[in-house]
Amino acid sequence: MFVDSHCHLNFLKDPQAALQRARESHVNECLCIGVEQSSIQAVLAYAEADSAIWATVGEHPGNAGHDCAWMKQYLSHPKVVALGEMGLDYHLCKDEAARQTQRRCFVQQLELAEEFHFPVVVHSREAEQETLSLLSKYPAVVGVLHCFTESWAMAEVAIEMGFYISISGIVTFNNADNVREVASRVPDSRLLIETDAPWLAPVPYRGKENQPAYVVATAQCIADLRKVPLRTLAEQTRNNFFELFSRALS
Repeated sequence: MFVDSHCHLNFLKDPQAALQRARESHVNECLCIGVEQSSIQAVLAYAEADSAIWATVGEHPGNAGHDCAWMKQYLSHPKVVALGEMGLDYHLCKDEAARQTQRRCFVQQLELAEEFHFPVVVHSREAEQETLSLLSKYPAVVGVLHCFTESWAMAEVAIEMGFYISISGIVTFNNADNVREVASRVPDSRLLIETDAPWLAPVPYRGKENQPAYVVATAQCIADLRKVPLRTLAEQTRNNFFELFSRALS
């Protein structure tokens, strides 16, 4: 019924137990996200072992600095459905040289996505204009802005560019009015839900290790904001997942 469109199973304390709890909560599929070359085999192992798990390959902005050519060897893997997590994170990165490294790594991955016709999973934090500027240079590339915490103005432009917006458990936090605004305004056809597990557990699980099962709490919050039944939101976001990550259907 539900899909967790962004999680990191390889960073959970007990991934198999978490997957069992997910299925008991009707979270039947998930996308395990790659963030660095050194852990990609662990990410792929989960996808290879389970028909309801898929994988991405990418370099997170926090790991920027490597040549991204290593990803090419994985793009023919039947369970790899997207490139990323990639993007810009300026929240703690104040050094311009380090930011330039992030931008270079982001561009390399966008170029791969354009060349091989892969969707992308984009991380953007306190880098709205530069993220949009770089994405605009690759109009053939589409994807998702994951764990969205930026402004509705950014979301609106990204949607016009063909991107999806994914909402995490942050939407349940008291100080996340901007995320709730975005969650309430994204068109039905451009909305995804995620956990970003093991981080950012939603209320009422805040402070615990996040896990795919908890995407249901996030979905319930969003359904309430949008004044739709939970089942409707689950169906919409599941359909959107397979529309964007269409390789998962092959």
